[in-house]
Amino acid sequence: MSEQSSQSEQQSLSMMYGTYADVLFVLFPFLVISMQRLWDGQLYETLMRADLSIAAAILAGLAIGKFVLGLVTNRDLGRYKERIVFFIALTLFVVLGPAIILMLSITSSSELPGFIAFVQPVLLIIAISLYTTAVSISNILTRSDEAAVKASSPDQMYDETGPAETGAQQHEPLAIPPRTGSK
Repeated sequence: MSEQSSQSEQQSLSMMYGTYADVLFVLFPFLVISMQRLWDGQLYETLMRADLSIAAAILAGLAIGKFVLGLVTNRDLGRYKERIVFFIALTLFVVLGPAIILMLSITSSSELPGFIAFVQPVLLIIAISLYTTAVSISNILTRSDEAAVKASSPDQMYDETGPAETGAQQHEPLAIPPRTGSK
């Protein structure tokens, strides 16, 4: 049992590192822009430009993709589908919609209200939180789907050559059509 919990902890840790690597990859260009503005003495302008709203919109889009992945992973998740759809709607309503509205307002207006400097970082934090939640939900649902496959077919743990790897799904090899004609 401890080996299984250790493996589960290792998977959770790997998932966390992968999730935050994605977040850092998305935020890296905005960090470079902020560092350049800091160098020029215009760091406050970063909060008054659409950069943080763009980053929040990107992360919200990634979160929606992960939620949809969790939704289509397993067709037997009747009671969870409504929750996942709720998180998709929440992401659209709380992050993606306001981020797009802010981007349009900031780029089309010369006079900006001061609350934008507060709202954009809050949107970005919410987007990061929703993205990490989406990755966690997607991985939990995928993991429970793999466990259901293992539990439902224990006789598939062996193939013709001997014991197969546990947890590995048997897939057909990719059929690549032959090349026709030469140039």
